[in-house]
Amino acid sequence: MKAKKRIDFEKMFYAVCAIACFFLFWWFITAYTPAGETTPGPIEVIRLLIDSFFEPIGNYVITGHLLVSLRRVLVGFFVATILGIILGIGMGTSKWAEAIFKPVFELLRPIPPIAWISLVILFFGIGEISKYILCGIGAFTNVTLNAYTGARNVDQELVGCARMLGTSERAIFFRVVLPSCTPQIFAGMQVALSTSWMAVLAAEMVGAQEGCGWMIQRGSDTLNITLVMVGMIVIGAVGMLLAAIMRVIERRLCSWNVMDN
Repeated sequence: MKAKKRIDFEKMFYAVCAIACFFLFWWFITAYTPAGETTPGPIEVIRLLIDSFFEPIGNYVITGHLLVSLRRVLVGFFVATILGIILGIGMGTSKWAEAIFKPVFELLRPIPPIAWISLVILFFGIGEISKYILCGIGAFTNVTLNAYTGARNVDQELVGCARMLGTSERAIFFRVVLPSCTPQIFAGMQVALSTSWMAVLAAEMVGAQEGCGWMIQRGSDTLNITLVMVGMIVIGAVGMLLAAIMRVIERRLCSWNVMDN
């Protein structure tokens, strides 16, 4: 236990040092090179970041923009996750479902979420629904693919043993297939959440009046590079936090599959 705590402390220490070195390098570049003529330094960006918690940028302070973006991401992510798990496990366990849906899925899978923006806006307008759909598209592919892979890799010996013992197909699915797929599904969900986060930022740059993506677009339109960098820092920090939360949830729900590092 003490060794594990020591390792965790060392990891945290190295992470803090790495971030500190990044900001130090950033300060040096903007203070002692020509890049400082066009690029704001970390002190200036951090000052605006702190001010944005109290002074509105557009209609909201920065926490309001962040909550709007998170709402869009989580709604699209959860709907896409449910649909992706159903389709992925269905294709992985049923030859008929695989034959029908997998060719279409493989055709659409390489298309990035940003490529769907024009079509989604054309059919659903520039309201909230289009942003939910774009976030869902960003998550759906990764969750479906990982659920499919997990279902295909279920140990068939376990399934056969369960059938020999007279276990019903429904019980086999919930007690053998689904638990076996869960670690793979969570791996896909972590990537899917990051992809959804990127998708909503792209969506908010078109026809939005709030959100982190809108903040970056506003800064770009007004040549306020400091505001652009504030938005980038918030995006990075929230993305890192979301990934950490997903890892904690995975450790709780898939404790048998998580090895201590």
